[in-house]
Amino acid sequence: MSNFPEVLQNYWHAVATSDSLDSEVLSVRLLSKNFVLWRTPDGEVGAALDSCPHRQAPLSKGTLEEGCLRCPYHGWLFGDNGRCLEVPSAKKGLSVPPKANLEFLNAQEKYGLIWVCPGEPCAPIPEVTADKDESFTRINTEMQIWNVDSTRMIDNMLDISHFPYTHRGTFGIEQETVVPKIKLEQLDDTYYGYGYEVKINNVGSTKIMSGGGGDVIKLSMTTGFALPFSVLSTMSYETGVEQKLFMAAAPIEEGRSVYTFVLWRNDDVDLLVEPGRTIANEVLELELAVVLEDQIMLEKLQGQLPLKKGALVDVQADKPSLEWRRQYKELVSS
Repeated sequence: MSNFPEVLQNYWHAVATSDSLDSEVLSVRLLSKNFVLWRTPDGEVGAALDSCPHRQAPLSKGTLEEGCLRCPYHGWLFGDNGRCLEVPSAKKGLSVPPKANLEFLNAQEKYGLIWVCPGEPCAPIPEVTADKDESFTRINTEMQIWNVDSTRMIDNMLDISHFPYTHRGTFGIEQETVVPKIKLEQLDDTYYGYGYEVKINNVGSTKIMSGGGGDVIKLSMTTGFALPFSVLSTMSYETGVEQKLFMAAAPIEEGRSVYTFVLWRNDDVDLLVEPGRTIANEVLELELAVVLEDQIMLEKLQGQLPLKKGALVDVQADKPSLEWRRQYKELVSS
């Protein structure tokens, strides 16, 4: 039984990468329910509850036959829009019971990700305009499972005061602890957040990511959220290099989430920095190391982030999280 607010069923959640569906049937868990994903005969994404209507066998254990999904238990076959095409035990010519058809879910592909909305969508997938800009190249990463609640993940994504401590092994520098005054605003049609400048350690892979410069440089950033669980950060370096970092969390259970991030950069990511190693390789290695630092810290925390006013001690640096919590609480209470 799901304890998640019902309204979350009506939002898009990133649950898999597009390339993971090229030749496989996938089982994903979202909002305490199991779903099956596959490519239908027309090449679209099929998504349904991971349960055959006949005897509730997990369809994700079945096989694909030219884009049709064969149940592993009694061999029922499902095609486009979840229509049951064959019941092997029935005589030819007999009509298939209407209830034998799968109830198809809303599914889309965007940014190299598979998005699922179990209910009726009340908002579009968060927009990243760089995906339509030919000067940017997109870099995808694998889906990760974190033993962290999605609410805590968004709180972390919006926070910069943890940089000098949690990320001291990558880009954080301990001297820069004071967070300047944060002004929250609507950044564009999709994201609400703030802009800021931070000093970062610009050595090793970070210098490749920034396009050069000194060993400590200023980084201009904007970070904003789109309800319920998406964050976009734009990093602008003095060198003219710009990077977009889109992060998404999808709730599996309380305290467990799917996480992924997607990058867009406006430099030549295929440029070699050494034989057999590109800018994309360096950037991904650094970003994955940063993400791992966050994961290690967040997995020490238990349960959901408290939403009740006064349950946490907040300071000026926590304004973005406070605003996200206010909007999220309003959303799930509606």
